[in-house]
Amino acid sequence: MSTSTQQFRQARDFLLEHRSDYATAYEQFRWPRPEHFNFAIDWFDAVLCTERPDQVALRIIEDDHSVADYTFAKMSERSSKVAAWLRANGVVRGTRVLALLGNQVELWEVTLAVMKLGAVLIPATTQLTAIDLEDRVTRARAGAMIARSDITERFSDLPASLIRICVGEPVDGWLSYASGADDLDPFVPDGPTVASDPLLVYFTSGTTALPKMVEHSHASYPIGHLSTMYWIGLRPGDVHLNVSSPGWAKHAWSCVFAPWIAGATICIFNYTRFDAVSMLDVLRDSQVTTFCAPPTVWRMLIQQDLAQWKLSLEELVSAGEPLNPEVIEHIRRSWGMTIRDGFGQTETTVQIGNPPGQALKAGSMGRPIPGYEIDLVDPISGELGDDGEICVQCSPERPVGVMNGYRTGTGSNDEINDKAFAGGRYHTGDIASRDEDGFITFVGRTDDVFKSSDYRISPFELESVLIEHPAVAEAAVVPAPDELRLSVPKAYVALVAGQVPSRELAGDILRYCREHLAPYKRVRRLEFAELPKTISGKIRRVELRNVELANSDVTSGEEYRDDEFI
Repeated sequence: MSTSTQQFRQARDFLLEHRSDYATAYEQFRWPRPEHFNFAIDWFDAVLCTERPDQVALRIIEDDHSVADYTFAKMSERSSKVAAWLRANGVVRGTRVLALLGNQVELWEVTLAVMKLGAVLIPATTQLTAIDLEDRVTRARAGAMIARSDITERFSDLPASLIRICVGEPVDGWLSYASGADDLDPFVPDGPTVASDPLLVYFTSGTTALPKMVEHSHASYPIGHLSTMYWIGLRPGDVHLNVSSPGWAKHAWSCVFAPWIAGATICIFNYTRFDAVSMLDVLRDSQVTTFCAPPTVWRMLIQQDLAQWKLSLEELVSAGEPLNPEVIEHIRRSWGMTIRDGFGQTETTVQIGNPPGQALKAGSMGRPIPGYEIDLVDPISGELGDDGEICVQCSPERPVGVMNGYRTGTGSNDEINDKAFAGGRYHTGDIASRDEDGFITFVGRTDDVFKSSDYRISPFELESVLIEHPAVAEAAVVPAPDELRLSVPKAYVALVAGQVPSRELAGDILRYCREHLAPYKRVRRLEFAELPKTISGKIRRVELRNVELANSDVTSGEEYRDDEFI
């Protein structure tokens, strides 16, 4: 076992040993910082494949509930063959490979193979349009693209120099992934991988602007996700199911790195359309022990009679957006378990969270995770305090789980990086408050928080009350212009199945808010609507704010005002 692998394993084993002892883990954990490291070669092949060859590394369950299992030994062998085949077709160290694949075994084969080559993977959703793809190929300077055959017809205007590989049926002008690599010589790395070399480039979801290019290294995600393993509470032999779409960073968090760092099985439910009953059946039938899902999924699950399912679950977590306290309480009543919230970004691994076995505070997303020191910085004055922008301390040494930086096609995006890392800290753009015990509570994005009658309003706090109403599935609160108060909180509301928008229902929801919110936080206006979201599932409040600022009737619903029902 190499020295770098030993360092990585010692850090992992320390976190496993202290998974329920937050104080010791936080105080004594130190990031391993090897000069050379390749997760696929030094960890997956050398350790997992050697020690757990017959354990299922990846389980994929299709819509019809058919199951395909792939062991660590099989994944190691197959990814090495794919690496050799890619190299034979021009993909070498440093080549940027754009991958548009679904939840299919080839995605994991390619991920491991690209790592082994020292190439750079650019995960992307299969929902990209031709314009999206052109932007990514151009700005990322992609040298190769691996895509599902059924979507290649969207992308006819590609650079002639781009290596095209299709997964599925053969496509004219594309190399066929299925053509095989069995007849090639065994894969041999062309040298050690420098841990600081680029491994992944992600495009952010672009909720407020053109997606930024985020670069991670062979250290920042593979090693950095030690924090994610610790937060989830993963252990060797666990069966972990995460609800996330390929192409987004959270998929790499919980469908690649965190489970395989622990030596757990990744369980994937490859559904076409989410169905809460089917998901609960999969959790039961596959004996899933750890489950991570975004708030949208949790809100759909609690519409079922959860007590009907006898599950093997031991740990429940949520990420992507803050989880509303009402949902947490519903799960606690139904299963006797607590969903633990966590906070991180495409740019980092988990920074803040509620690890296993710790006391939780309602509404809080937890405390800093081992390896991260969190400051709350006033966005105006720059002063430290208990309210402000969540910032990761990066001086004198940057946490391993923080990105290399934002990139352009030709190198570092200095203007954006200087702003993001100002003052020796990484600035997340999220606002939070911290209590006397160190628990941090999310307030909102710096561009989501607004003032009404000189009071600062957190949309998340109002949205949490709105979804407590039994008719409300999801809600987004934005400022609506008001002559007297400058702006007032307006709620855009999506209803649960079976509920129909009406004046009576609007009045009932507004009255509920009036009873459960302080007067200055009262929701003053309401409109029923389908909430606009990014293709990664995050609510685009910026779109709703722009509608209000333009005073344009874009949505189909009618606006209701609180004073109409007093």
